[in-house]
Amino acid sequence: MPKQPKNTRGYSRRKVGTREIKPRFLIVCEGTKTEPNYFGAFRVPKDVIDIRGLGENPSRLVQSAKNFAEQEEYDQVWCVFDRDDWTEEDFNHAIRSATSYNFKIAYSNEAFELWYILHFEFLNTGIPRSDYCTKLTSLLGQPYQKNSMTIYDALVERQALAIKNAETLLQQYESRNPVKDNPSTTVHLLVQELNKFMP
Repeated sequence: MPKQPKNTRGYSRRKVGTREIKPRFLIVCEGTKTEPNYFGAFRVPKDVIDIRGLGENPSRLVQSAKNFAEQEEYDQVWCVFDRDDWTEEDFNHAIRSATSYNFKIAYSNEAFELWYILHFEFLNTGIPRSDYCTKLTSLLGQPYQKNSMTIYDALVERQALAIKNAETLLQQYESRNPVKDNPSTTVHLLVQELNKFMP
């Protein structure tokens, strides 16, 4: 069984002496800009989240997360990656590895932009990734820019609908198989955790 990173822990607020220490999240993203820009816009204290955009395939991403978690102390480690064109073997291996290290997973099949679309409508039919941007441009009423710094602000008022749509989408799959369940996402699980620390 793989060695567990020693400093991920259950998620209670810790006290050192009389000073309360905020929980810390490590969010390791496959994308170098799209996902880090989105999660970095959450209005949580900046010492709560450590976001890394690595540009690695899912399996390497999980290994990098393990390395980071062995160097610093985090309460929750999240691996954020997409199905994209990665092989089934790589995608499944990443999920197995992350689970064995007690990391949490915010995956999207096929792409992170599915999470954005769910802010507007329920989508339960797989569409080509190339169509995500076109669809978002129509839904936003302006050209969708992949590495947008303002997409969080543009969508936040619709976030409750996105969470509901993501939950409903997962419930449509009788026995979950993330590599095959297109479309599907668990990004809302990370969003819900971050929202607990919003002022």
